[in-house]
This record gives sequence, structure tokens and C-alpha cells, in this order.
Amino acid sequence: MLKAGFVRGRQRFLCKACDYHFTEEKPAGQLTERRRSQTTIGDVAKAVGVASSTVSRALNGHTDISPTTRQAILDTARQMDYHPNLLAQSLKSRETHTLGVIIPDIERPFFATVVSGIQDVASEAGYRVMICQSKESYQTEVSNVQALVASRVDGLLICHSRETENFDHVKPAACRGVPVVHFDRVSDEVDSAKVILDDWNGAFNVTEHLIQQGARRIAILAGPESLLISRNRLAGYQHALKRYNLDLRSEYEVHIEFRTEEAVAALDNWLALPEPPDAIFAINYTNAFDLLVALKKRHLRVPDDIAVVGFGDEFMASMIEPGLTTVNLHPYRIGQQAARLFLEQVRQKEDFQPRTFVISGDLVIRGSSLKGKGDSFSLSI
Repeated sequence: MLKAGFVRGRQRFLCKACDYHFTEEKPAGQLTERRRSQTTIGDVAKAVGVASSTVSRALNGHTDISPTTRQAILDTARQMDYHPNLLAQSLKSRETHTLGVIIPDIERPFFATVVSGIQDVASEAGYRVMICQSKESYQTEVSNVQALVASRVDGLLICHSRETENFDHVKPAACRGVPVVHFDRVSDEVDSAKVILDDWNGAFNVTEHLIQQGARRIAILAGPESLLISRNRLAGYQHALKRYNLDLRSEYEVHIEFRTEEAVAALDNWLALPEPPDAIFAINYTNAFDLLVALKKRHLRVPDDIAVVGFGDEFMASMIEPGLTTVNLHPYRIGQQAARLFLEQVRQKEDFQPRTFVISGDLVIRGSSLKGKGDSFSLSI
């Protein structure tokens, strides 16, 4: 008599003499006991009537086991829903083939597309991907890093939250030697591989486009001053104004935390100025959408009264009316390159030299910045 798995929570048996499977009926009124833990190699061994080492060798394809015994072990493991303990395997091999990814917000199309690029490259190389989101919280980001490192991920890819100003949690001592790759929102304090956008040139070109359309009072809705991408995009904007001999006006530069209510408040303050801006550059495309909605509610025409441009492209930018002029940041490519830098680090080990990979965007011109009507088009920048 052999144990042969479980059916609806009850032990299944095999009578070898009569080749018959059956389950043992429980006394009336007795509740069915459900398994409360994952099936182990020991459980499979007991069900088949062999040693745990025999089950392990069978599951790992060793040839020193009879075909009949191997098949019985495989069938029983399948019936008992046995899955390898990845943590136990990682303790032995020191590898989990798992890549940890931390992003600020999975609901934003930009980050979702980045993750898709990471997933495709990692999967092709045999890695699973664990995704965490900080929801723009520094404390959540730190907890995510600690949880992924404790889970023994082989690598960590991270885009920091808007609150993050201290980066000790991603320095080598905190990450216990786990390779770290930064993307988009990066830190100069950490000597790691990085994938960044050409923020400076992207901001310069989108501002230059507004100037070429006749705008002379261009405001910028920037992000937190602690974010490197915010500082770089502000610098590109300022350089374009200087190039065309336009004044840098402090009242036209506003830093926000990317929240909708902050964007609307900034707009109202600008509209109350003696000389309100005739164009606004939002360094975050979601805030550009906020501005378009707010301007419509205030019965102002875009772009005739105020032109609006963003930074970052997604499907909504072309569906709204007028379409949003913005910079396509190629988030899928960002994700791919971040994953490739991790794989390069794994292959080269101690010989790996951290480097920064820069991705240029494309200026996509639509109706929100064009005084006359016309089709959308893009320019490489």
C-alpha cells in the first residue's frame, strides 16, 4: 500500500496488488484538514515510500534511479503540487535568478513600460523579476530595498522616489554586495551603473521649440529640487532662454512634488501676475495634462492664449485635443538597457566598471504648442 497524493484534502492511496486508487473516508462530522504549508521533498518521499535523497535525485534528473521509481516520484510530486523551495536552492547555489525592481508608481505608463523592457531582457536570460513600488515614499523605498536584499535577489534595479534625499540604503554596505543599477531618477552619491535620459538637451529643445513658435514668457513647472532630473531639465530650459536672450524670471520657475493640486495652484499664481506666461513647460507629462484640464476650465485657449509642453510621451498625449507636445523618452529602451547593464555586471564580476548609459529622446510636436493647425511630427534630439 502506497500513499499517492491528496484528493480534496484527503489522503489518496494506491494498492499495488490490485492497482487500485482509493481515499480513506473520514468519520462523520470531522472537518477536512487542509494543508497549511508547502509540500516538501520529505512529503513526497513518504507518499512514495522512498528516501528523501531518492526523490531529490529523481527531481534533478539523475540516472541512477529506476524508470519506474522515477516516474512514481514525478507523478506523486505533481499530484501533491510540489514546487522547489527557491530560497533553499539559493542558499546552496548562492543564486536565485531573481531580479528586484523598484519603481515609484506602477500605474504610470512610463514606469510600466520600463518594467516591460526589463522583464523581456531578464526573462530571455533566465531571470525572474520581482517588482516593488515606493508610491513616491522614501520610507517605503527603503523597506522595499531591505525586503529584496533579504530575499537574496541577484540584482537590484531602482528608480528613486521623489522624497528620496538620502541614498545610504542603496550603497554597497546596505545592499550586501548585490549589484545595483539606477535608472531615470539616479543618484550621483552611489557608484553604480546608470541609465539616464538626456534631460538637459531634451529640455533645451522643447524650450527652443516654444521660442521658435513665438513664446517669450515661458514658465517651467519643475519637480523637487532634490531630484537630479529636475535640476537637469531646469538647466536645459534656462540655457535655451539665455541662448535666445530672454530673461530668466524667478516668478516663472516653480518647484512642485508632481501633485495635481500643486500644478493647478502654480497655474493660478502665474495667471494672476501682471505679465502671465504665454507658454508653460511641465517637466512631468502628467502635470502637463493637469494644466490642460485647468486651462480649459478657466476658458483659456491652448495654444492661442497659453502654449503647454510636457516631458514624457504616452498614448493619452495624442488622444487629447489639442494633442500634447512633449518628448518621447523611450521607456522600453530604458528598461532593456538597465537589465543589460545588470547582466554585464554579473558576467564581468569584479572586472565590471560602473558606467552611465544616456538615452536621447525625440521631440514630438503636437497642437498644444502650434499656433496654427497641423499634423503631429517628431524630431530626433
